[in-house]
Amino acid sequence: MTSTPPSLRVAVAYSGGRDSTGLVHAALVAARDLGVDVVALHVNHRLSAHADQWEQHCRDQCARWADDGLPISFDVARLSGPPQRGDSIEAWARRERYAALKRLAQRHAADLVLLAHHRGDQAETLILQALRSAGVAGLSGMPRSIERDGLRWARPWLDKPRSAIETYVQAQGLAYIDDDSNTDERYARNRLRHRVWPALERAFPDAELALAAAATWAQQASACLDEVAADDLLAITSSSGLSLPGLQALSVARRINVLRAWLRRQTGTAPPASLITRLSNELMGDGSASWPLAGGSLRRYRGHLTWQGPRLTAPAALPPESTLRICRAGTYRLPGWGGHLRAVRVKEGGVPLAWLAHIELRERSGGERFQAGIGRPARSLKKQFQAAELPAWQRAGPLVYSGGQLIFVPGLGIDARVIGLPGQPQVTLHWESHGQE
Repeated sequence: MTSTPPSLRVAVAYSGGRDSTGLVHAALVAARDLGVDVVALHVNHRLSAHADQWEQHCRDQCARWADDGLPISFDVARLSGPPQRGDSIEAWARRERYAALKRLAQRHAADLVLLAHHRGDQAETLILQALRSAGVAGLSGMPRSIERDGLRWARPWLDKPRSAIETYVQAQGLAYIDDDSNTDERYARNRLRHRVWPALERAFPDAELALAAAATWAQQASACLDEVAADDLLAITSSSGLSLPGLQALSVARRINVLRAWLRRQTGTAPPASLITRLSNELMGDGSASWPLAGGSLRRYRGHLTWQGPRLTAPAALPPESTLRICRAGTYRLPGWGGHLRAVRVKEGGVPLAWLAHIELRERSGGERFQAGIGRPARSLKKQFQAAELPAWQRAGPLVYSGGQLIFVPGLGIDARVIGLPGQPQVTLHWESHGQE
């Protein structure tokens, strides 16, 4: 007797509004004949008096679709706790919404999440970012597709105008809700949408198309800058940190670009422009020094720059994770270890991706041996750490094993015995601590 393979599952963020209603329906139409299940994910922000009614509307609509034989299920996350002091409602809602969608998608074993943003949203995002003095990355707006935390987030309608979605929803006779907060001009996007956008379109009828195209150009420029930064980082970073002499050898533009990329990689957030300016003036001094950043500190030590995050003060420590599955490049958070493991695609010098499908995470127990380079002897970790002159705060984190073979050590990198062959899909690993020493 043969077993039936599990169905593929795609998640769709479903607020109940016009755009997400249309996307859920379109996904169902496409999934019906493909053997794909759709799970509609609703986030109840509890910010409106109507929030529970909206949740029930979405639940009832999914039940009606299921009764019609469409392959859909429904799940919801209810946010709790108000925004932190000084945190805008918009920023809090966006951050918590994506975190909730990630948890729901993982609960349903869906590795693809569809979002209903369209061309008008992209044009508005570019304007808002420009008004915030954003750089090239900010002016890129929203990516059509991106991998994050082991999930792929996709916006299939990003090049579609708002009018096309309105036409689709009307033609299908779909019921949707109107969020009363969409008229609240305390929010920047609503002020832009209601006060500025109508006048802009009257003066420039093709504004939406032109601005969305500009965001695409900015995405390409940002991707190019990221590639340059990645090449520079490979040349000037090591287990000791970011080489300051190597940084100084770059042109001013590349120096700022790679410094910004390195800081973003360390902290997980874009560094403020004021910090980049300050570091450009102060980094190249002599001796040890430190600068506060993101609750932690940057440290200049023996010609290298390192970052140590804030010390975790949780009342009850989480048990360290013992296993992990890495199937693509991305960031894999390991709160039990106090940090995250970042997998970055490389053409050479990395571990084959196939090795990371089932990995073990272990603490040092003594006796481990690490080969620092091809043709070099395997030596004890203690000797390798001493040879690399690694300070103690850079030695923390899990040892990564696959099939009993040590493949990665925080601070030292990939063991030379597992480096892939040319042509194999490969990644290199980086351990980034959140501050536990």
